[in-house]
This record gives sequence, C-alpha cells and structure tokens, in this order.
Amino acid sequence: MELMRASALPKPVRQANLASSRAGVIRALHYHERGQDDLFVCLQGMVRVVVLDRDTGETFTEDIGEDNPVALYVPGTKAHGYEALTDCLFCYFVTEEYDPDSPDEHGVPWNDPRVAHLWRTKTPILSARDAT
Repeated sequence: MELMRASALPKPVRQANLASSRAGVIRALHYHERGQDDLFVCLQGMVRVVVLDRDTGETFTEDIGEDNPVALYVPGTKAHGYEALTDCLFCYFVTEEYDPDSPDEHGVPWNDPRVAHLWRTKTPILSARDAT
C-alpha cells in the first residue's frame, strides 16, 4: 500500500510519527496555530478520525484503517484527533518538525459538545494531557 506521495501534498512533510493505542483510547482534539498540517494513516486496526472547524462548528469524521485503507490530509488549523476503534498502529506525517521549546499544540476537549456525539465510546481511555 502506498502511504504517501509527496508530490500530491500541498506542503512538504517534515516529520513522521507513530502511535500505538488500545481500543477505546481517544487522542483528544488539538490544532496548530502556525499551520502544521497532518496526513493520517492507520497501519493496523481501525480508528475514527474527527475534525472540527473551530470557526464554523462544522465537523468531519471517517473511520480509516484495515477496512478503509485511505490516508486523510488535515489542515492543522482545524482541531483534529482520533479514537482507536480497535487496537491500532497509527502513523501521522506532519509538515513541521516538533519543537519542544515552543510547541504549537492547542487543545479542544474530547467531550466538547460540538464533537462529543461523534465518538463511539462514552468512557474513553485518555492520556493525562488529553484528560485536562
């Protein structure tokens, strides 16, 4: 399966990240004010990607992974996250390198009323960061 074709993307990829999650984990919504974009690919299992336009309140969701092997490009100014529908291996390519001294990470809670109804689980497993 082809994961990414750089010539098809609007911005060059600068970093690739890999996350392993158990079923029921929600990686809460976050966004990037400096415009980092993400390309999401679920390599194993299934995830539900949730995207929120913070200005209009419009939402987008799609289940991706083994049953729907697609990649989703998400503009970083949109709040985005995912729920592990099964145990999963999730890859995300980003258009900016992570800077621990000046992280461009801003959050929207997983249970924000604009997106709470989009998750399959109502009692997610959350990281300490995503729980706040």
